[in-house]
Amino acid sequence: MYAIINCGGKQYKVSAGDVVMVEKLDAQPNTKITLPALLVSDDKGVTKLGHPNVDGVMVNATVLEHGKGEKVSIAVYKKMNGHHRAQGHRQPYTKIKIDSIK
Repeated sequence: MYAIINCGGKQYKVSAGDVVMVEKLDAQPNTKITLPALLVSDDKGVTKLGHPNVDGVMVNATVLEHGKGEKVSIAVYKKMNGHHRAQGHRQPYTKIKIDSIK
């Protein structure tokens, strides 16, 4: 059984036992959270599509840790006046473990 969840403006395909890195959530580590499911497919091949969420289906997850992703380097160079600038960015994330889909 798998579900499609929406978290932080992105959609993720998850099943029980998966560990997923999502956009940063306001939850402390080792806390339980519930996320609504946009689409659910079970083992028998039956797919339920929600508008916007599937009624009665929730994805239970546990927050494992918070962190930052890999560094993205940004370089700006203007050839006529010799201006150059380097900058970096690390996107914060939350690592969650999917416990169950009910």
